[in-house]
Amino acid sequence: MTSIDLVRTLADRLQDTKLIVVANRQPYVHIKHTVHRKGMLRWLLRQRDKVRITCTRPASGLVTALDPVMQACGGTWVAHGNGSGDRDVSDSSGRVAVPPEKPKYSLRRVWLKPVEEDGYYYGLSNNALWPLCHIAYARPIFNEGDWQHYRAVNRRFADIVLEEIAGSRAIVFVQDYHYALLPRYVKSARPDAVVCQFWHIPWPNPEAFRILPWQAEVLDGLLGNDLLGFHLQYHCNNFLETVDRTIEARLDQETFSVHRGGHRTAIRPYPISIDPSIWNDVPAGTATWAREVAATRRRLGVSGDRRIVMGVDRLDYTKGIPDRLQAFDRFLNRYPEWRKRVVFVQVGSPTRDQLDRYRELSREVDELVTRINDRHGDAEWTPVIYRREHHAPKDVAALYRASDVCVVSSLHDGMNLVAKEFVASRTDNNGILVLSRFAGAAKEMAEALLVNPFAPDEFAETIHTALKMSIAEAARRMRALRAHVCGHTVFDWAARILSDACDVADARA
Repeated sequence: MTSIDLVRTLADRLQDTKLIVVANRQPYVHIKHTVHRKGMLRWLLRQRDKVRITCTRPASGLVTALDPVMQACGGTWVAHGNGSGDRDVSDSSGRVAVPPEKPKYSLRRVWLKPVEEDGYYYGLSNNALWPLCHIAYARPIFNEGDWQHYRAVNRRFADIVLEEIAGSRAIVFVQDYHYALLPRYVKSARPDAVVCQFWHIPWPNPEAFRILPWQAEVLDGLLGNDLLGFHLQYHCNNFLETVDRTIEARLDQETFSVHRGGHRTAIRPYPISIDPSIWNDVPAGTATWAREVAATRRRLGVSGDRRIVMGVDRLDYTKGIPDRLQAFDRFLNRYPEWRKRVVFVQVGSPTRDQLDRYRELSREVDELVTRINDRHGDAEWTPVIYRREHHAPKDVAALYRASDVCVVSSLHDGMNLVAKEFVASRTDNNGILVLSRFAGAAKEMAEALLVNPFAPDEFAETIHTALKMSIAEAARRMRALRAHVCGHTVFDWAARILSDACDVADARA
């Protein structure tokens, strides 16, 4: 399904319904730039520096999927306004019409104080719920002050959603773990509104979840939804079992729903995906492809016919970056014949640097890269090429196409879209995907080489298997992977969730 198909599917069904999307991330961000005036004229005229505001569209699968629907159907996207120029272009209520070149819907920005952002986002969301839901052996940090900020921010977002709904028939589509309490707040005030939510990260087993001090409040908030979605049926099962063990509610195992306080919440799996057209825009076998691959290898300093094993990740401890580096180190020790014939390219995008464990991870990766290069490298060969920086999607796509092997070694992941991006980019039906068994994508991508990232010997052997795989076998696997990824897009994901939400709305009409 394409964005056009998605709009055709939903436009009529949403015609008399106001769609409200709630997300921490904005679909459009306004950034303030200072243009410095120079020279004698500025001194003579005492001119001030000129301030220019530009609008950017973040690289986000969620934005890619829902922005076309919002443009076609109108409505409001409620998000944290964190751009340096956001206030300058918004009205007194935080509203701005988007897209800027041809406005189709409203973006309602919520302003947060630094202490609120620290508590709600960095504190409760990412120091508590994130490690709690990802079984990556990072201990969650529970702080009562963070919880209070989380509750207050969820309440504020809910109040703004209620303002935007006014007296309209509405579907409220809530995104992720930042807003576990919001559905109950909205539902209590507007029982007629259809509230649905997608939880973009895993849901843990009940034994892990029970350490959360506010477990009952979080579950009650999520059960304010009419429809609650996860990536996998396994996560749905974990959620139902958690509810059964934690709070008073009735489970209906036949319909996969929870009844609490006279309200029914349906629990459904909706595996998320990507827009393949973003990644497969360079046809294989063309001069453009060859030039791009050659330019990428030159930029990285990869000479001759050396093979490239590659990883692209946010610098997050759930992604297993140290584990894959250690596996590559073990691979070089075990198979010295590959020395000077292969390089490992790791792109690490900085994230959440305000949190101690993310700074510690960054230092650990730096030290591992230095150690491996000192141990194995020489003046002619650097085994690990590490780029700690953000890369534009076009540069990531070029790296995908220049690589022989893509390694996705998440210790725990709801889905992982890097695996799907790599596959979509390989219009040459070449390249091998090494994929963690603990990424949600492994449930859909059996033709990848599946690996346990916690087992370094197995991991090293899998890298070796990938590098010596025949062209014919690699092509067979890639064709199957591409058929799945290109046939199950992010637009199919959005269509399924919003169609199910429309069914709930129609049943009440």
